[in-house]
Amino acid sequence: MYRARSPIHHTDQLSCPVIFFQGDEDKIVPPNQAEMMVEALKAKGIPVAYVLFEGEQHGFRKAENIKRSLDTELYFYSRVFGFELADTVEPVEIANLPQ
Repeated sequence: MYRARSPIHHTDQLSCPVIFFQGDEDKIVPPNQAEMMVEALKAKGIPVAYVLFEGEQHGFRKAENIKRSLDTELYFYSRVFGFELADTVEPVEIANLPQ
């Protein structure tokens, strides 16, 4: 059952850009699992980004990290879909993103 539900065993079904937000203290989905997904998507050539949040667990609690994750998600969408943001947002590296 665990194998059937584990995303790492279904990366062949993924074809769209993905951004991962990960707490470095997450015990539900440890960072290494998110990092394995990122590497698998990089290997497939799919645009992918990864943001690790220090001091966060499974679900963010710090206001600054919640804001950063929302801003970064918007930045990711703007780069993937090609639209300009009204405000300046700290960029995040997006692997495999065509220029």
